[in-house]
Amino acid sequence: MVYDKHIFICTNQRPETATRKSCGEAHGMEIVDAFKKKLKEKNLPIKLRAQKAGCLDICDFGQTVAIYPEGVFYVGVELSDVDEIIEEHIANNRIVERLRLENVRAKKSI
Repeated sequence: MVYDKHIFICTNQRPETATRKSCGEAHGMEIVDAFKKKLKEKNLPIKLRAQKAGCLDICDFGQTVAIYPEGVFYVGVELSDVDEIIEEHIANNRIVERLRLENVRAKKSI
């Protein structure tokens, strides 16, 4: 099936001995569940899928969510951000700039 929007939520968990963070340790599956529940409740008139994903390799920026077909990566995503991402990006095609990888990366390099 082809989706209008396909949402990938990192749930990767590294071993406790790993030197890098991983998204799934904090609340990866909780965010997956929140996206699925809230998208179902919203009942938007487009074909959607939200699913867990393995490592997206940018865990240093915090919990990662990728949305296609746009190829937008959101980082540092918290449960409290799910509603905003759905309302802005999924329902209204407006990128949530404060969470967008490029913007977060630029702020960290300042």
